[in-house]
Amino acid sequence: MSDENMSEGSIDDQALADEWAAALEESGDAGSQEDIDALLNEAEKPAPAVMEQLSEPSDAPRAFAGSEDGPNLDVILDIPVTISMEVGGTDITIRNLLQLNQGSVIELDRLAGEPLDVLVNGTLIAHGEVVVVNEKFGIRLTDVVSPSERIKKLK
Repeated sequence: MSDENMSEGSIDDQALADEWAAALEESGDAGSQEDIDALLNEAEKPAPAVMEQLSEPSDAPRAFAGSEDGPNLDVILDIPVTISMEVGGTDITIRNLLQLNQGSVIELDRLAGEPLDVLVNGTLIAHGEVVVVNEKFGIRLTDVVSPSERIKKLK
């Protein structure tokens, strides 16, 4: 530690000690400088970490407690997620991006007829093909990525 850092630290400590002394005087419990120094030393010591072992599984909240069939998923079933379909992608320069106008064609990195990627919150979960349902676009899932494969991709 450099002398400059040490002097800054002692200035901060002295300012803190002065604040404590002023506060103690206001409250009528003014103590000696040793009392103030003792309080400062106690504040600098980290509190000991206490590790507690749960005695029984019943200590867990009921919403997350597992049953014989597995964890209770009811607590997450109503959480909204974003699902999107990706046709393909490409990298272009900003110069080319600024030159795009109506009728421009951007070449993607996928071949025609290749399945689309189905993403949930940006994570690939399936592949599918475009279909039309009641005059609206839809997607028919052709391949669903297994949970173990999804976890491997996260690593």
